[in-house]
Amino acid sequence: MRVLFAGTPAVAVPSLDRIAGEDGVADGSFELVGVLTRPDAPVGRKRVLTPSPVAVRAAELGLPIVKATRITAEVTSELASLAPDVAAIVAFGGLVPPAALEVPRRGWVNLHFSLLPAWRGAAPVQHSVIHGDDVVGASTFRLEEGLDTGPVYGTMAMTPRPDATAGELLAELAERGAGLLLRTLEGIEDQSLVPRPQEGEPSYAPKLSLDDGRLDWRQPARALDRRARGVTPEPGAWTVLAGQRFKLEPPRLRPDVEGLPSGVLSWDGKALLVGTATHALELVRVQPAGKKMMAAAEWARGAWNAGGMRFE
Repeated sequence: MRVLFAGTPAVAVPSLDRIAGEDGVADGSFELVGVLTRPDAPVGRKRVLTPSPVAVRAAELGLPIVKATRITAEVTSELASLAPDVAAIVAFGGLVPPAALEVPRRGWVNLHFSLLPAWRGAAPVQHSVIHGDDVVGASTFRLEEGLDTGPVYGTMAMTPRPDATAGELLAELAERGAGLLLRTLEGIEDQSLVPRPQEGEPSYAPKLSLDDGRLDWRQPARALDRRARGVTPEPGAWTVLAGQRFKLEPPRLRPDVEGLPSGVLSWDGKALLVGTATHALELVRVQPAGKKMMAAAEWARGAWNAGGMRFE
């Protein structure tokens, strides 16, 4: 079966590798005919144009690469020239228009990092962590015009670590989901899999903005813990101190410390604590405006004053 792969970020690479198999030789009877990814993008402070992680891996595998921000008629024609039987898509980062959906005779198979219909959209893992889901997972489904609405081929589920960040959980789901995608392609190839309509009430996971990373210290500690982990590494957790943005890595829950007012900082020479609507949180690593990320204790030793401090 001739497979076109579409994807862009690092979380798509495990799926590309599983389809390619060892030494770039596809598992089973799959033949990778090409890779669709987004164009090179500026990276770092110097804004150096850099190919996507999928583009880098595809080049290493010697695969034809099509780079596109949008799948235009011209791009659709280029994909059709590859004559794929099926297209596997993982976090490509763009819509597939109706004309392109018709290119592979067996359709497009999307690996999505949620248990559909939960968390349709661009940031399923982040929203899952923020909302404290006890079970997370991934789904493969047949891509159609609607937002993650297509019938489901298969799912895999797991219990997340209670301290996992969205980035860590997404990396784990990317590895496990790659196996699910491979099994789905095998089922499509031997016609043993029939996709089934999604069941249940959908929830939505739009892309997170910078504002989603701001911590509201009037909320309970557990809600703040989930939000901080859900926005790590992107867009990142932050607050305001003395009128300036103050970034931080996910704090630790400190249920043993109560009575500290919301947003008020406490420093005993060892632990830097902040009050919430319930118990305290302990800050682990922080990044004051204009400085690098550092241990919270290191920052507190140099910045503490007798009058105390409060996050806005």
